[in-house]
Amino acid sequence: MPTPRSFVDKICPVRAKRERRKEARPGELLAAALDLFVEKGFAATRSEEVAARAGVSKGTLFLYFPSKEELFKAVVMENLGGRFTEWNAEFEAFEGTSAEMLRYCMNVWWERVGMTKASGLTKLMVCEGANFPELAEFYRQQVVRPGHVLLRRILQRGIDRGEFAPVDVDHAIYSVVAPMVFLMLWKHSAMVCVDGVSALDPEKYLATQAETVLYGLSVRAGDKA
Repeated sequence: MPTPRSFVDKICPVRAKRERRKEARPGELLAAALDLFVEKGFAATRSEEVAARAGVSKGTLFLYFPSKEELFKAVVMENLGGRFTEWNAEFEAFEGTSAEMLRYCMNVWWERVGMTKASGLTKLMVCEGANFPELAEFYRQQVVRPGHVLLRRILQRGIDRGEFAPVDVDHAIYSVVAPMVFLMLWKHSAMVCVDGVSALDPEKYLATQAETVLYGLSVRAGDKA
């Protein structure tokens, strides 16, 4: 019968602390890497900086992630790519109209990604992807393509239910993607995307963009499926 963790902690607190620390290391390394990649970019971030910020040695970092490229891929999966299973499950369970689903999608994206540090990964790829084609392709496969598939499903749902006009879905999704990308660039580019005079409220901005998209998708007289 295994010894209860609490008992081990009491009789050998140093060992228990070391074991808990080892278990926490991958998450701490990913958090430190996310911070540095967003702050400095991929090229300028050094592996030893990530290790130092996480409070471990460079050797320990490479035990978990054998290269900076593999570390970056793990950060992308932890914060973005790995979440599409959850998001597709929400699509399957959603019971409202397709217009409500699209609004929900844009708002939830902002709450879970856009307003977080993870949104800086998109800005990083926009700026540095051309210099790291393998990472760019990984990002396309794990983030861009699954995201587009989900948006296509939302728009196609509306068309199939007679809620949206028949449109070229492959191109219409960019009407939803564009305002999201703009917000990520705005958040991580010292606000240079706006005039510096008028305040930008992200929630109001997304609400306005959603209504603009939905008005364009509305079924009109003469529309045929």
